[in-house]
Amino acid sequence: MSIKLPNISLPLKLTFLIFSMVLNCMGIVILQLSEANITYEKLGFLESFKDLPIAFISLFAVNFISKIGTKKSLILALTIVGICSTILPFVEVFWFYKLWFAIIGTCFAIGKICVFGIIRNNVSDEKSLAKTMNNVEASFMIGIFVVNTGFGWLISSQFSQYWKFGFLSISVLSVITIFLFSKIKIAEPIESDNQGIISELSKLINPLIMLFLGVIFCIVFVEQSFNSWLPSFYKNHLKVNSFFALQASSFLALFSYVGRTITANIIQRFSLSKYYVLCLSLIILVLIIILGLQYFDSDNSMTLLFLFPVIGFFLSPLYPVINSKMIAKIDKEKANLFTSLIVIFSSLGSSVSSIIMSLLFGKQMLNFYPLYILLAVTVLFTISLIYFRVADKKI
Repeated sequence: MSIKLPNISLPLKLTFLIFSMVLNCMGIVILQLSEANITYEKLGFLESFKDLPIAFISLFAVNFISKIGTKKSLILALTIVGICSTILPFVEVFWFYKLWFAIIGTCFAIGKICVFGIIRNNVSDEKSLAKTMNNVEASFMIGIFVVNTGFGWLISSQFSQYWKFGFLSISVLSVITIFLFSKIKIAEPIESDNQGIISELSKLINPLIMLFLGVIFCIVFVEQSFNSWLPSFYKNHLKVNSFFALQASSFLALFSYVGRTITANIIQRFSLSKYYVLCLSLIILVLIIILGLQYFDSDNSMTLLFLFPVIGFFLSPLYPVINSKMIAKIDKEKANLFTSLIVIFSSLGSSVSSIIMSLLFGKQMLNFYPLYILLAVTVLFTISLIYFRVADKKI
């Protein structure tokens, strides 16, 4: 049985919106807790409490999802997120943030595998997959925009001490999404003989997939350098207040949303690989302009506030485009297992990036922030070219 994708589109988008808000509130948490005399080193490792559970739980989540079903697994994950978001405003101790992000990370691992599995089970060709994934992932960017804008207004208001109560809105969204899922029928993937995770992975892994996972790691590595740390860069290096730092960062998410939405509407006219390389080349160009302004104009030029968000327009299509190109080649019954690998390497890229960024911020080396990202993008560009060359040979 298959479903009409438009019927499931709204709850899928809301699911990614919710997970985007809870995952990308990290930038706000870092900004607020750093003012409470918690060091950047501790805050950098806080990200690991979110990302490492995502990595460790993903492979086990495949068996869990196959046993209870995609729909029930997704509803369970959203329920836990809603409950955790309700509890957070009433807890003050720092260790609870570690536990909270660990639980959120686990739920995201389950949720993302379910969402990708639903899409793969209902869309077959490569370019349609790219269009669908860009549409759904675009809501992830809206989540970043909403969380930065909403919390930014709250933090700057007379009720700033109650900023954590903004998480109650996430609980409300979770209830709405669960209700929508309960009213629709979802085509579950065809069950295959369970031969064990190790056995299944050994059949799935090949040089092309290893290169693909390297690309995924690098993309998320670069994305995380912006999503969690750009507000702190704006505040500490460009000397703007917390509200403006969050609003300026939210425009990165807005540009990212526009980038993914436009990609979803035009991608079927272009070669996926050429479109991907063009976007990557334009990111490098913008970063070179930023470095030129930083070193030849002013180290804290306000122009940087407006140039960094532009990167989101070209960065955002990379992840869904490269995913759709590879997922289209994977058998439907292996989609969940393959998605778990995507989740693992995404979380590792996020965690490693945040740890390095925490060291950069902790040692007050913020003038190297754009150069650091340019080096990371250059590595991504190199690995991506190798990946496309191998993919063309159909290894």
